[in-house]
Amino acid sequence: MHIHILGICGTFMGSLAVLAKELGHHVTGSDANVYPPMSTQLQAQGIELTQGYDPSQLDPAPDVVVIGNALSRGNPAVEYVLNKGLPYVSGPQWLADHVLQGRWVLAVAGTHGKTTTSSMLAWVLEHAGMAPGFLIGGVPQNFAVSARLGVTPFFVVEADEYDSAFFDKRSKFVHYRPRTAILNNLEFDHADIFPDLSAIERQFHHLVRTIPSEGLVIHPTTEPALQRVIEMGCWTPVQTTGEGGQWQARLLSEDGSRFEVLFDGVMQGTVEWDMTGQHNVANALATLAAARHVGVVPNLAIDGLSAFKSVKRRMEKVAEVHGITIYDDFAHHPTAIATTLDGLRKRIGDAPLIAVIEPRSNSMKLGAHRDGLPQSVVQADHVVWYAPANLGWDLAATVASSPVPTKVCDSLEAIIAEVKAQVKPGAHVVIMSNGGFGGLHGKLADALQ
Repeated sequence: MHIHILGICGTFMGSLAVLAKELGHHVTGSDANVYPPMSTQLQAQGIELTQGYDPSQLDPAPDVVVIGNALSRGNPAVEYVLNKGLPYVSGPQWLADHVLQGRWVLAVAGTHGKTTTSSMLAWVLEHAGMAPGFLIGGVPQNFAVSARLGVTPFFVVEADEYDSAFFDKRSKFVHYRPRTAILNNLEFDHADIFPDLSAIERQFHHLVRTIPSEGLVIHPTTEPALQRVIEMGCWTPVQTTGEGGQWQARLLSEDGSRFEVLFDGVMQGTVEWDMTGQHNVANALATLAAARHVGVVPNLAIDGLSAFKSVKRRMEKVAEVHGITIYDDFAHHPTAIATTLDGLRKRIGDAPLIAVIEPRSNSMKLGAHRDGLPQSVVQADHVVWYAPANLGWDLAATVASSPVPTKVCDSLEAIIAEVKAQVKPGAHVVIMSNGGFGGLHGKLADALQ
């Protein structure tokens, strides 16, 4: 079957393409912006990519067109599909129908940490010999690919609350019907499609409604929004993590790189790993609970976590030049920015820390999170903000109240000049964006050479 994917370089759609290819289909696709890591992964898989959305790519007609949620009415390829009556489907629906049917689905949902936690969970199952399938919105370094079918019934999926397609406004995760569900955390996000937090809570409850009574819901005790979701009605056993929960961590190092795990007050073992930050300790506890639900004993799962290598673009060290370390990180919400910087600060102590941040998400462009930005960077010594001409609100005025020395730049060249002026050997530079950021990471490394 010939499957053509519109919006193929999105993290979800790129992963879908890998699964479709593995199922034996002929897969092609197109996107407006083709950039790594998805573009390189797809090319390595031999999947043919077209730049842009010219309708000629749909002639001869594929058997089905999978339409990504970044595409809307008015897009030339979308209009062609509708006018010609070509068969089309959303990505989540295709996944549910062709991959997840009959599998034991382990879904990881939440505002933050979905990619990292689903990568942890897939790796822990792999380490335990369970050879799971997975679809993850990033590239886990333990696997070097973002999706695979696997050879057992177990399938780990990153379960996003974003909408499915222009013709299906339900959250993607409503399609997945998990048996094991991690609800990591819940804050307001995706201001382009959700009016407020309660609208997102309603979608999370739609997910909870689909989890069988023999399944398991895992969530932290510290999230009031998730508590409200569960109180709307839950027909499934629940396990809790964190303070006062059934799964707890006792930190042995302040940066979270060593901690003991307790389940129902009983010590299960000690995680020693390369990860940092309280958020990753929380991700680990949820992973251990989910793995135990499918039969992985905690000490074996803890063993797996200790060998976990994180995900590309999640505090990924991309260069070291003259004693200056450069990291690539996906954080783009004030909470994620704050927790990521906090974890690094605890690891590096008093070493200079410079953050370079692009407010690129749809919610950021709408200004939904701007009030949280000035305080999100308190662990940095210097912050460089990128304000492109089309941002739509005054970033400089917003971050003027930040307690950290701040510079707002309108070009990559200006950012590089500012970092060069501030940086010295021993410093750590974190570049935060949920996009390609114009290849800033490589350009900065070259400039520092």
